[in-house]
Amino acid sequence: MTLTATLTGVPVSNLRQEYQFQQNLYETQPSLIRNFLDQQAQTISQAILTNASGVRFSLPNRVVVSGGADTMDVPPNQREQFVGHRLPFGTRNLCADLLEHFRTLEHSTNPVFSVNGSLLRYNVARTMVHQMLPDGRSVRYRLMDGDEIPSQPEARIVPQPADESEPDRLQVPYPSAALAFFLPQWVAFDERDRLLTSTLEEARSYIASLQNFLRVLHHAVTIDPYFVADETYQRKRTGILGQLVNQGRAMSRFETQELITAMRRRVQANSLNRGFTIDLTYFDDQELAMKPYFVEIVPAGRIMFIPAFVVLAMRREYARIIQDTRLNSSTRKHLLALLAMLEQAFLTQKEYNQL
Repeated sequence: MTLTATLTGVPVSNLRQEYQFQQNLYETQPSLIRNFLDQQAQTISQAILTNASGVRFSLPNRVVVSGGADTMDVPPNQREQFVGHRLPFGTRNLCADLLEHFRTLEHSTNPVFSVNGSLLRYNVARTMVHQMLPDGRSVRYRLMDGDEIPSQPEARIVPQPADESEPDRLQVPYPSAALAFFLPQWVAFDERDRLLTSTLEEARSYIASLQNFLRVLHHAVTIDPYFVADETYQRKRTGILGQLVNQGRAMSRFETQELITAMRRRVQANSLNRGFTIDLTYFDDQELAMKPYFVEIVPAGRIMFIPAFVVLAMRREYARIIQDTRLNSSTRKHLLALLAMLEQAFLTQKEYNQL
């Protein structure tokens, strides 16, 4: 996979070299040491993901430091490590404290600690990406006009080869629309924004699961920035990012249609004559989160509602959104499309002639 990004000014080629160095260093360790490091990485990873105040772990009793031949012992009185706050509060998060601790080890003049720092950084990232996150299907997303993140799955679904090591993988019958995505088990809407789950709350939990997946990936490369060169990391990030953007926008459109339906019911019941404001939910693909956008349709007071109020309010918001520098171009396009849905829902020929 070709990487075109840079990280903190470091060229991609250097990222690959550093990643390859860490990978080779890990693989030259004897199996007993690798297993020990894996156990420590599990403990550290769990502490990070549960937002623990601190974590205890141990360094192995010895490590291979160069060329796969030289082995050095770790001083017994310096094997036990503690990072974080001993009290259940603090001003910094555990991930930041661990990153600083590992860097201190790496910069040690004693090669046994320097190697341990590099091994731990690599192993924690590897554990998070390779072991703590589910794998998915081979998918491709297209970049739609005006978008910054590819999120439209290609129509062709590539059959997945049988994997005897994962006998239960993808045995649950998923809707055909879900099979176009990286993780079918977390697809809540099809290509026409139809709800595939039993409830909207369940759909929201799917979105939260996708966001948490990306959060784990973020923690991994915070601990070890060089891990962005890992192919599994790149494949999982691309797969889940496109799915989250697609499903987040689909949820926004679904909820907007639900809002339109609810507004029409209230119009029929004459319950919108005291003024009202709507809460429009959109997906921000910079923050990768669902966010509210409030629009005042009619000021509070005894004002008889007419559909033209909605149309005028939407057109007023168009200008504000176009000038809002907090939004990137793709999020702006998405939010404008939601406003257009509301405008069209209340725009009749009679209203159009009056405006």
